[in-house]
Amino acid sequence: MSLMAMAPEVFAPDGVLARADGHFQPRDGQTQMAVAVAQTIAEGGALVVEAGTGVGKTYAYLVPALLSGERVLLSTATKALQDQLFARDLPRLAQILGLPVRMALLKGRASYLCLYRVEQARQDAQALDLGVARVLAKVEDWSHHTVSGDLAELTGLDERSPVIPLVTSTRENCLGSPCPRFRECHVHRARREALAADIVVINHHLFFADVAVRESGMAELLPTVRVVVFDEAHQINETGVQFLGTQVSTGQWMDFARDLLIAGLQHARGLADWTGLAQLVELSARDLRLAVGATALMGGSGVSGGSRLRWTDETPEGVSGAAWQAALRSLASACTQTLEALDAVSEIAPDLERLYERGSALLARLARFSGPCQADGVRWLDVGTQLRLIESPLDIADAMRTRILASPAETSQGDAWPEDTSASAGRAWIFTSATLGDDEALTWFTERTGLQDARTLRVASPFDYARQAALYVPRQLPSPVDPSHSRAVADWVASTAEPLEGRTLVLTTTLKALRSIGDALKARWQGSGTLEVLVQGEWPKRRLMERFREGASHGRPGCVLVASASFWEGFDVPGDALQLVVIDKLPFPPPGDPLVEARTQRIERAGGKAFKSYALPEAAVALKQGAGRLIRHETDRGILVVGDTRLVTMGYGKRLLAALPPMRRLESPEEFEAALLALTRPSTTDPTCP
Repeated sequence: MSLMAMAPEVFAPDGVLARADGHFQPRDGQTQMAVAVAQTIAEGGALVVEAGTGVGKTYAYLVPALLSGERVLLSTATKALQDQLFARDLPRLAQILGLPVRMALLKGRASYLCLYRVEQARQDAQALDLGVARVLAKVEDWSHHTVSGDLAELTGLDERSPVIPLVTSTRENCLGSPCPRFRECHVHRARREALAADIVVINHHLFFADVAVRESGMAELLPTVRVVVFDEAHQINETGVQFLGTQVSTGQWMDFARDLLIAGLQHARGLADWTGLAQLVELSARDLRLAVGATALMGGSGVSGGSRLRWTDETPEGVSGAAWQAALRSLASACTQTLEALDAVSEIAPDLERLYERGSALLARLARFSGPCQADGVRWLDVGTQLRLIESPLDIADAMRTRILASPAETSQGDAWPEDTSASAGRAWIFTSATLGDDEALTWFTERTGLQDARTLRVASPFDYARQAALYVPRQLPSPVDPSHSRAVADWVASTAEPLEGRTLVLTTTLKALRSIGDALKARWQGSGTLEVLVQGEWPKRRLMERFREGASHGRPGCVLVASASFWEGFDVPGDALQLVVIDKLPFPPPGDPLVEARTQRIERAGGKAFKSYALPEAAVALKQGAGRLIRHETDRGILVVGDTRLVTMGYGKRLLAALPPMRRLESPEEFEAALLALTRPSTTDPTCP
């Protein structure tokens, strides 16, 4: 029986899934997607599938992938979905199908404990801090009995903890095979297991990092496969451009100086002035950061993580040319002196040899930014607690066509993706997400990723949005360009969230709005115990999500969560814990962002209209992602509120409305109040949202 015939039988009303799970319900969309995936695996080529929330896309691609008997690479956007696939979905489905499958989970280096660096961590100055020392002791104790070395096992470890860089390695500081703990290395063990597995679960960051590393001559990281599946594929363009360009940061120089001091004093004390050299590198890195003064920051665009400064000429915009060039020369000189000292002692220890290679690579990257930017690329400064110098392609289309999707014979490297000689068909690529565009051809996704020739499929959500959800635009709110807009949104949320006992998620488009709305809501309920206001950045993301899902339980008040950035997607709260999603403004790309500007200019130079072909599709996809937080299950009920009157007053609002799920429209405050009242009535059987 062919793969295309086997796949739909699994999803049939009397199929193995129905027999194994009494709650399983056949969905036409899920079966349709599974057949399309099966056909692509059998014949080769590329398939792009937008599968709405509730379709069951995970099983729709896993079933044909497992039945095919092929070696499969599954890539996700988040570690959370990685863990879910590996620990829950894959083992359960393999058991139901009765297939013996070897599975492996592979993450980036920063996810694994480095045994050698744990041993060195106590020598770092940060370890003198009592809080750091306490967490480090917990990590050290765990290191003696962990098998995988995956830091996800350490419950309660804050992802922002300063201990993590002390006990993990990077590509720059890893010693490789000369490391005294190489045989026990958790990263090395994970790679070995991946090379021997049938199904390997990775993430997009790791995939594109491997593409970049392979081209620099490093050993290939990922196993040879014929079937590649990208889940949460809407993120691969922005992830890819991070790795297919060039970056160097003052943080990397500071880490280099710190490791230089530790290794120099440990292995070659007295053979060079390691303290002086480390201080010289550190001070030069700080001077480069200080060369970007407050005046330059005023011209930057506020984005997640800090400000971005345009860099179209020799010097970044708003930065003194003389100060910038002097700081670059000073840092290059400090690195050159350090390399001379390391060259004389590099054979003494692997640490010193690796530091020499690492310093050489940093110096080469710094030199790259002394010349002109590559054609069809963009360069900028990312200014935060550290300074990042970034040069990036505008999208990954060319790289996908020439370096990833192309067969080995067509690539310049020849071994980028070695052919599986046992496979009669070409490689199969499946890209899927709940949001890939706002038109039938999914051009928002396919054009940026070089997949215009791919087969596309759109599978609608099975949810009854007209009954389960409603959309409301409060017309009394001021214009989104009015300085009082964020405060007005906060006041409106405050008057609405109390009847719901919280259960409200506020998604903001900027960090400035996040702080303004968060502060206003905190002030509203401070000390009253009525509602608890959670604000992104104040707690680790995992803790925020757990507290919000708890809601008004165990004697605690209900919650309002104010969030931005990563909470627009991948935040899943089924049930009554979330019933009101408020989006403060239409999520157009920030006009002052250098990458956005460069993409806009490219379109206009080609004679296109940037707003229509870039800004509007970007906003439509982001709006669709934010709206997707509301209804996650067949019995969920809720209201989506967009605090931007342009959605209903501007002509382009029709396109944005068409991108949203088919929710019922609430046209007046009275209709909204009635719908809100209906949500306060407990109901487990009727999902109607009046």
